[in-house]
Amino acid sequence: MRFGDSAVARRAGLLADAVRWAELGVDFVQLREKTLDAGELVELARTMIGVFREHGGTTKLLVNERADVAIATGADGVHLTSSSSELTAAQVRTLFAQAGSGEAVVGVSCHTLADVVQAREAGVDLILFGPVFEKRVGGELVSEGVRLEALRGACEIAGPTPVLALGGVDEGNASICLEAGAAGIAGIRCFQ
Repeated sequence: MRFGDSAVARRAGLLADAVRWAELGVDFVQLREKTLDAGELVELARTMIGVFREHGGTTKLLVNERADVAIATGADGVHLTSSSSELTAAQVRTLFAQAGSGEAVVGVSCHTLADVVQAREAGVDLILFGPVFEKRVGGELVSEGVRLEALRGACEIAGPTPVLALGGVDEGNASICLEAGAAGIAGIRCFQ
């Protein structure tokens, strides 16, 4: 584990990263803590939102798959998977509107060109597409990337919806992702 086994060390490390991301002007941070219970996730989201506002004010928090937590904390939106069992962008926006939480930013992860078509038609605000170069979990390669040609195709299909390149993107290859049409990059390792 990056910050160690202790929940206290993990939280402190994540919040230190949040300060750095806010000061760097990172556009979006996806809070993806699947092992936290709802109460812990709410507390962490609220703390991160406070950090973003205090240290830059422009970084937006998207809560992974949890519209309830996003609404309860005042997060900027939700990030969804492309699974058919997920809420839709329209449903997320309706929930935000009914709660008086303003307009939700809705992102979605896409792994195929068909996913991109579905996301575009659903009216999402941004698409994470990949893995472009590779996907690693715990340092182990779990899948090869779809390569730049697929990223280029995803960007064309997405039309005006911004596509962020994900998966093995680093300082050395980020520029070629942008040249392929990506509006930006997303990642874990490249922002640690």
